[in-house]
Amino acid sequence: MDPLREYFLGLAAHGLRMPIGTDLVLAEKPDAAAVKLDGKRLGEVIVESAQRWNTPLAMPLMDLTVEKEWLLGALGVPAAGIGAYHFHDSVPAAVPDAPPTPRLRANVEAIRHVAQQEDLLACGMTIGPFSLMTKLISDPITPVFMAGMNEQDAEVERLESALNLAAKTVLHLLEAQLAAGARAIIVCEPAANTTYFSPNQLANGADVFERYVITLNRHIAELLRSENAALIFHDCGELTDTMLGQFGLLKPVMLSLGSSRTLWEDAPHVPHDVVLYGNLPTKKFYSDEVMPLAQVRTKARELVTRMQTTGHPFILGSECDVLSVPGRERAIKTKVEAFLH
Repeated sequence: MDPLREYFLGLAAHGLRMPIGTDLVLAEKPDAAAVKLDGKRLGEVIVESAQRWNTPLAMPLMDLTVEKEWLLGALGVPAAGIGAYHFHDSVPAAVPDAPPTPRLRANVEAIRHVAQQEDLLACGMTIGPFSLMTKLISDPITPVFMAGMNEQDAEVERLESALNLAAKTVLHLLEAQLAAGARAIIVCEPAANTTYFSPNQLANGADVFERYVITLNRHIAELLRSENAALIFHDCGELTDTMLGQFGLLKPVMLSLGSSRTLWEDAPHVPHDVVLYGNLPTKKFYSDEVMPLAQVRTKARELVTRMQTTGHPFILGSECDVLSVPGRERAIKTKVEAFLH
């Protein structure tokens, strides 16, 4: 067994609890927007967050917009139009040769800063290829369905071209994080879910999920293994058991799932050497009506107890990154502290 997998299994065996909560710490800074563009200061926030939550896993911000921002900016799309931009005609086949954006540069320099801390494992972050593709074309759902029926038309071809470009973009930008010292990469594929993939098609044998999600993420996993880095795979979308089982084929050291999943029921579908992480409904922590403090404690106890009965390696944590909500910071932090202790 490789040392990083043993490391994560050891964290689970010792009962680690942690949120992905760097955004909460960043929001405390009076000039948070400026910190996001300053690699050293951003790295200091990541270190502070790891220390605050008493975890050796130094988690970056879960910002899944930076890859599209870099790609389209490099292709000449004005900054103001990048968020809403979609390819409607031809899609470039090659990744542009362009320097990193200020945010990407800061993210990489933050990893470099964290990697110098002996007691922390520097983690990188990227959006997954499929989820990036969904941001590049206006209607991904229809061509994914058509591809699941083995039909090929102009929309399917555009989707596959965008998916190819997305995969190349992710691999290209990951190299900088690995070179900076990232020992693990969190790959976020929230769009790999039942909104985009028909459960009926998959149940009837369609291989579109494997082709569009698993194969491309396997390339990422192979890159990470070649660089002696670990894959942490995150998907907070609605999933089928078949999708969950296929994630295991990627051999992540840790699999992070959203609160729509019941982890003790998922455990049999996940290889025993893959740590399950999550999956408290932290997106609701801002609301005392929807998620009161007592319920947080109850859910945390239930998750820990139920997962202990399965014997599956488990780290209690958040369903996604715990975002700061203006005016609700104290309530959110109180609930995070509640499940940590």
